[in-house]
Amino acid sequence: MASQESIIASQEPKITSQEPKMISQEPKTTSQEPKMISQEPKTTSQEPKMISQESKLASQEPTVTSQEPTVTSQEPKMISQGSKSASQEPNTSSQEPVTTTSSNPSSKYSNRVVLKTILEPSDRWKEFVDERVVVGGWVKTSKEVNKEPAVPEPQQQATEAPNVSPGHKDVRCVEIFQSRIPIFRSIAKIFGGGGSSHPVREKPEPAIPEPPRPSVAYLLVSDGSSVASLQVVVDSSIAPLSQLLPIGTCILVEGVLKEPSMQGKHSIELKVEQILHIGKVEQDRYPLSKKRLPLEALRDCSHFRPRTTTVASVTRISSALTFATQTFFHDKGFLYVQVPIITTTDGEGFSEKFQVTTVLGKDGKQNDTGGVSLEVVKAAVIQKSNLVEELKRSESNREALASAIQDLRKTNQLASQLEAKEKLKSGPSMKADKPSFYGDFFSQQTYLTVSGLLHLESYACAMGNVFSFGPRFRADRKESAKRISEMWMVEVQMAFSQLEDAMNCADEYFKFLCKWILKNCSEDMKFVSKRIDKSSSYRLESMISSSIEKISYMEALKKVAVKFELNQEWGIALTPEHLSYLAEDVYRKPVIIYNYPKELKPFYVRLNDDGKTAAAFDMVVPKAGTIITGSQSEERIDILNKTIEELRLPREQYEWYLDLRRHGTVEHSGFSLGFDLMVLFTTGLPDVRDVIPFPRSRGKANN
Repeated sequence: MASQESIIASQEPKITSQEPKMISQEPKTTSQEPKMISQEPKTTSQEPKMISQESKLASQEPTVTSQEPTVTSQEPKMISQGSKSASQEPNTSSQEPVTTTSSNPSSKYSNRVVLKTILEPSDRWKEFVDERVVVGGWVKTSKEVNKEPAVPEPQQQATEAPNVSPGHKDVRCVEIFQSRIPIFRSIAKIFGGGGSSHPVREKPEPAIPEPPRPSVAYLLVSDGSSVASLQVVVDSSIAPLSQLLPIGTCILVEGVLKEPSMQGKHSIELKVEQILHIGKVEQDRYPLSKKRLPLEALRDCSHFRPRTTTVASVTRISSALTFATQTFFHDKGFLYVQVPIITTTDGEGFSEKFQVTTVLGKDGKQNDTGGVSLEVVKAAVIQKSNLVEELKRSESNREALASAIQDLRKTNQLASQLEAKEKLKSGPSMKADKPSFYGDFFSQQTYLTVSGLLHLESYACAMGNVFSFGPRFRADRKESAKRISEMWMVEVQMAFSQLEDAMNCADEYFKFLCKWILKNCSEDMKFVSKRIDKSSSYRLESMISSSIEKISYMEALKKVAVKFELNQEWGIALTPEHLSYLAEDVYRKPVIIYNYPKELKPFYVRLNDDGKTAAAFDMVVPKAGTIITGSQSEERIDILNKTIEELRLPREQYEWYLDLRRHGTVEHSGFSLGFDLMVLFTTGLPDVRDVIPFPRSRGKANN
């Protein structure tokens, strides 16, 4: 017996230390004879040892052993610890997933992996299975799923009891006694309750709050880089799921990419191991939800609508068209030129312009005449001068005197403006060198540009072929689905070229844009074809394959007159409805209409030899209408001077423009493409306000 106790005692440190290798390496400390004896119970004692450890874990953490998902979710945590050590040691091999994903240009300045790298093309996700990544984005939809309930502890003891001998050393007497306490209490009630008249009052046991049931959150996260979203799985043991579930929450997480355990529409998902950032959402004020909102409603919250799939796809298509524009003209040898937004020149001669001024009244309105006659203003000047003199004599109220003097000064400014306008009206032409506003920022009237073609001509006449890309402004009060106050234009000018050259360049450029979108935005176009316009991709393909139709203004007028019962009178303007009929119903492809009446085109367009038509054209495409307008500019100074006089344009505004004809004139032509209309044509959306990030229309400039 003593030898067995010594053997058992010698085995106890082996059980606690759990390092059999270290003990086996030191055979000199024990004798060889008991060594063979101690090896026999050694093998048998290890089996209950493992079972007893499981029972301890089961008694301490009943949810761990019974819930398989929790065990599997803890596995990546060991990997994440390895990644932390790997981050401290850059030369370790655990950083390989980061170097694999670093090939994406978007992740160059961050350790975040862009979702497009994983999700596009649709079968690329196979390369990233079991890779550790950091992803970030905004929650689009969320769902919380409770795990399976834990197996009760008595049931676990019942199932494990046959495998554990009652007299095993690992089962302590205290544990056995604690497990039998409910039985002893029930026996005491039976025997003690009958012999006493007063029932024994037991102390109430303190109520133990039930721990929250473990659950898993399934988040659909998008970072705006692709149509597809990534399913992100977060266990409740990692973070409070209530912070992650609201739609619009921004998260930055680290985890391992895995194939989903259950087959569904997601090919890959991210098992989160660490939460790096949570951007919370005020749910009662956040405008977006799971329900699809109409585009009209999204215009009132233009700062949030890029988070919707539709607006995000439109934005990516718009970005691709921008890059395609730069690529096309760069490959063709064009130079990019920035033209001014603030200008003193009316680019068309008769357009509605936004005037730029810093002279504002107390109410924020511009100190313009507002229809007040010069006589009324002069009378007001006399009246306010008398009031100032009275206040000076009384010397009773200095504040009133200062206010009256300031009011008189503004009235004098208004009178000066009216006198200047009267002089300009009485003269043969307007003089732009006269200041329009006394004390204004600029010394003469300035506007937001409606077109940059005139300024672009000066660079074309020096450097050959040039183009520009920027915003253009029109103060047009008419509401239109294809025209608002601020729109972006691509403008082109080519030296040593004529009208036919401009038409050919416009045709080639338009088809290049269509090809680019089909090739580089295939996933977005699939979404557009599914949600917005089923014929969008087919329409782009037909534009590429079809040859453009070129007809004169008179031919177009004849075809339109039959349909709309119009008189074939020279000079009738073709409406957008007429042009859409030609492109969609008559020819069913792009149509170029050229040689318009000179009265319908700007003053700078070259006059044809017939003296009636101007060398201008419009390109009309199905769905979008007129998308490109172009012309050959008038290079002959005598004809250009005559046109300016006939239209009574302010000659002083165009002296610099006439200098291009005086000094080294050259034939040149160009065109302008409505960039927002091109996006409209590509996506099939009906209103241009839905393709412009922050639309500006009459009465609406919210942010």
